[in-house]
Amino acid sequence: MKRVARSDLLDWVTYDERRAGLRAAAMAAKDRRRVELGDHLVFLFENFETIRYQIQEMMRAERLVRETDIQHEIDTYNDLLGGEGELGCTLLISIEDAAERPAKLREWLALPDHLFVSLADGREVRARFDARQRGEDRLSSVQYLKFAVGSEVPVAVGSDHRALRGEVRLSKEQRTALAEDLAS
Repeated sequence: MKRVARSDLLDWVTYDERRAGLRAAAMAAKDRRRVELGDHLVFLFENFETIRYQIQEMMRAERLVRETDIQHEIDTYNDLLGGEGELGCTLLISIEDAAERPAKLREWLALPDHLFVSLADGREVRARFDARQRGEDRLSSVQYLKFAVGSEVPVAVGSDHRALRGEVRLSKEQRTALAEDLAS
């Protein structure tokens, strides 16, 4: 998948001036890659556009001008894309009740081990996750996942965790977006 290079980015002032249009394009890219599973899990598959947007937003928010700081953001966010034949994904775990959230994140500690994408032939590809997002007793509400699918486009996303069991079929638009990402 194509990675973001320094030459793909605007300085934060120019970005701020063009932000409305650039944000609209990034949100459209995110919408095509957003998969909701049940009431609590949102999978956001990342690509060049979504990552470039995140980097530009960080540069704007932090007023980054030092090249070493910008490169750090590029390296950090590009890592979310995964490698050849991988789909990178940000998982958002949504628990609206703030009082309930800590208990659920402890209860769901093993969740990353139970996430998968299904391929057309019925095989399941398990998520590889960033262990830094999971403590010894609690899960972070944001997880960074990678699915090693090779060149095959998933047809569904699922969980076999006892409390969050389910599977959702990907729409034609979602499959097309992921196919484009794998080919880039």
